[in-house]
Amino acid sequence: MTLIARSTPDQRRSDVASVARRALLRLPAPALHSPPFTVRFWDGSTLRGETDSPVIALRSPRAIKYLLRAPNQIGLARAWVTGALDVDGDLERVLAVRERFNGIALSAADRLRLFAAALRAAPSVLTRRAPVPAIEAHPRGSRHSLARDRAVVRHHYDVSNDFYGLILGPSMTYSCAYFDPPEDSLEAAQERKHEVICRKLRLAPGERLLDIGCGWGSLLLHAATSYGVRGVGVVLSGRQAELARRRIREAGVSDLVEIRVSDYREVVDGPFDKIVSVGMYEHVGRAELRGYASTVARLLRPGGLFLNHGIARLASEQPGPDTFINRYVFPDGELHPVTEIMVAMAGAQLEVRDVESLREHYPLTLRRWMANLEAHRAQAIALVGEERERAWRLYMAASAQGFEDGDITVYQVLAARLGDAHHLPLNRTELLGPAHPELGLLTPDP
Repeated sequence: MTLIARSTPDQRRSDVASVARRALLRLPAPALHSPPFTVRFWDGSTLRGETDSPVIALRSPRAIKYLLRAPNQIGLARAWVTGALDVDGDLERVLAVRERFNGIALSAADRLRLFAAALRAAPSVLTRRAPVPAIEAHPRGSRHSLARDRAVVRHHYDVSNDFYGLILGPSMTYSCAYFDPPEDSLEAAQERKHEVICRKLRLAPGERLLDIGCGWGSLLLHAATSYGVRGVGVVLSGRQAELARRRIREAGVSDLVEIRVSDYREVVDGPFDKIVSVGMYEHVGRAELRGYASTVARLLRPGGLFLNHGIARLASEQPGPDTFINRYVFPDGELHPVTEIMVAMAGAQLEVRDVESLREHYPLTLRRWMANLEAHRAQAIALVGEERERAWRLYMAASAQGFEDGDITVYQVLAARLGDAHHLPLNRTELLGPAHPELGLLTPDP
């Protein structure tokens, strides 16, 4: 279907949709002649896409300003978070068709034509630049230095504990849940995830457990109350630490669990019997993986167990810095194949014993978070502002698509430090034990 500009005869030469239609039809890429969505412009004119297609709304010429200045994800992100670009209807339907535009490359002449069309449609694009959103991150200093890592982590987490509570729910767990069956509540699935991790680590009363990137302390709470371990959690966010300590006091396990505002590289009081890292190593960086694994090995006793739960890249290459995720969600975050952390573990005398993919579990988790945000959107905006709420809405929807498409995934990798017996069972069923009727899990043998 060719794009149709909906306008009156007198408007056809001047409305924004007509100008856009003529410009797109002159481009060599057929996907741009008939995009799988409808575009509604600020003057009320519309470019109709395929039948029953979702609607992208350009609510202000500022959207064009952003895209002309940064014709990439950054321009789109700035337009989205400011509300200059919006979606009427299901955001995921728009994101689902993004791959139809892969491989499109515009020549300098094509870009010049689009610029000229933008000038005709919105002469104001040459006036004062549209402001960069306040929440856009521009980290300084050496990448993955202690100071820069603290700054970028706090950019994401030192926002509002109440905001995270709206999205994450009572579990306050910001990582992939473990669903069985898929209709589980978010809270039940997060409890199951905590239990799975504790069972894989074969936790026992009195053992020392280090949680690297402990967040709001949920896993440590479960480990202390259910297994009687003595836990240390390190986290870079002061706000997370404050709430984690309060939750620990309220649970009556302050004698068992300590929360430190510290980088994992600053921990010196090993050895620990077990170490866990959930949703943290994505911040470590590819160049730092060997150092990360070596630090874990240094802090872990011989025969001790380490579980690394984190997102990995499956299909695409590592993107550059000018991405929505890097500027608005996880500055300096890096995803890479799971084999890279496994190689780093092997080089640090950490023997990989078990690997489990949870890819299908993350879209289920994300959509429950999205539903929570939708149900509390006004309250979320009051807490953190409209720009951040919009950034989160896009980030979660795009992430759900990425996991479903097999672009990214999430793994739990269990390793044992060489040098002593690890006492792991011979098979995975025994690793978790017989079926547990409430959690659909396993219970240890008596």
